[in-house]
Amino acid sequence: MKTAIVTVSDRSFRGERPDLSGPVLQDLVETEGGIVAHRITVPDDAKVIAPVLLGLAETEKCELIITTGGTGLSPRDVTPEATQGVIERRVPGMEEAIRQESLKATPLAMLSRGIAGVRGRTLILNFPGSPKAVRECFAVVKPVLSHAVILLKNENPYAVHA
Repeated sequence: MKTAIVTVSDRSFRGERPDLSGPVLQDLVETEGGIVAHRITVPDDAKVIAPVLLGLAETEKCELIITTGGTGLSPRDVTPEATQGVIERRVPGMEEAIRQESLKATPLAMLSRGIAGVRGRTLILNFPGSPKAVRECFAVVKPVLSHAVILLKNENPYAVHA
């Protein structure tokens, strides 16, 4: 599955802090047989994030885009808003599953505002920005990622259930 990883971090974008979650996410995707076609770092700015997501979905035809970072409550955490402006449909079951499982590790998970949604034939997921959270969130969605991508690509969604 053609995947893009977008790290959302002002400090990493400016080179003040290394991106720790992006490489972890890349390893997880590649371990599952995915191809990371793009790994991008952007600032916490919805006017930058949204066009990047749109380009990865529409122009680059990525099947899966996972963002890491910018899902909290601080004023600069705008990844969910940028994503909401790009997606056409939400996938609330994935959002709920991620938060439910993450709450088992930390009560702070209820402060994460990450969303999941679809743009055309692309699944877009928002993960928190820490390597630990990336591992936990990926583990939650891993069992359904391939099936979700197949459903999005298939003109006849009933064929994959036959």
